[in-house]
Amino acid sequence: MAKPRLKTVTRTQGNNRALKDGSVAAGTFDFDFVEVDPLIDAFRRMVRGLEFDICEMAMTTYLSAKEHGKHFTALPVFLVRAFHHGAIVANTKSGIRTPRDLEGKRVGVNRGYTVTTGVWARSVLQHQYGVDLGKITWVLSGDEHVAEFRPPANVVPMEKGRKMADLVASGELAAAIGVEADHPDVEPLIANAKEAGFEALRTRGHYPINHAIVVKDELLAAHPGLAADAFRAFAESKRRYVELLKSGGIEKPTPVDEMHRRVMQITGADPLPYGIAPNRGALSELVGSAKEQGIIASAFELEELFPPETLDLVG
Repeated sequence: MAKPRLKTVTRTQGNNRALKDGSVAAGTFDFDFVEVDPLIDAFRRMVRGLEFDICEMAMTTYLSAKEHGKHFTALPVFLVRAFHHGAIVANTKSGIRTPRDLEGKRVGVNRGYTVTTGVWARSVLQHQYGVDLGKITWVLSGDEHVAEFRPPANVVPMEKGRKMADLVASGELAAAIGVEADHPDVEPLIANAKEAGFEALRTRGHYPINHAIVVKDELLAAHPGLAADAFRAFAESKRRYVELLKSGGIEKPTPVDEMHRRVMQITGADPLPYGIAPNRGALSELVGSAKEQGIIASAFELEELFPPETLDLVG
């Protein structure tokens, strides 16, 4: 009997490359990879139309989708991690000298309020720099992947026809998250942001998770063992990537590869652990921040977010 072919979207990167080139395979099904560029379009299409069987997805999109009853479930396979201290830029002529100066101001957020970079950046502002997020008006340039989501009262849309980078450059917005503004008055809010991220890892264990993998619930119900099989395939692909990182076997390292190497130097551990156990701190931080920021109404227990057969898996 032929194995099912599951339509899968995941952007090619070091930790899934062995899956994409076929050198690692699942046991009970075949991946049928399709490319979606930009990747965020796949998030929207999965949330709104369940177009794919398996799909990479931003974690806060998943949390919002879970709250609104979307029919897919995440595997504890965390493909993308990043530090977000450098995602916040400010207009230096708007009186912004420290993060707390953002209070009382209008601050842009590229795309939607639930974008994971925005959630993590706001969490950094709140928990590492003492900013009261409720005293800021958050101005959005786009909508949300989960159409049913309704933002808090201090979240408003940007005027149509405007560009967020221009509004920051002019000072109409004091700052913005996730925007590149090539203007002499616009600078990163947090000095030495790259090192600030690594210092937060070193001192606080702060290591943000951005993307996971989700699978249609109907497939998980129809194929017991599918979740564990997919987890193991992703984990084996990632293991091969980490071995290359350790051995210096990557010919042309990307900035992401270099970040993973630095994380290994700081932690002495796998820079991309999969499973709940090694990621409990980061997951709890993200769920807590999503609750604090009004993205979910109540905090999920971590075990609610993943299939039962994956709860004890580590890879």
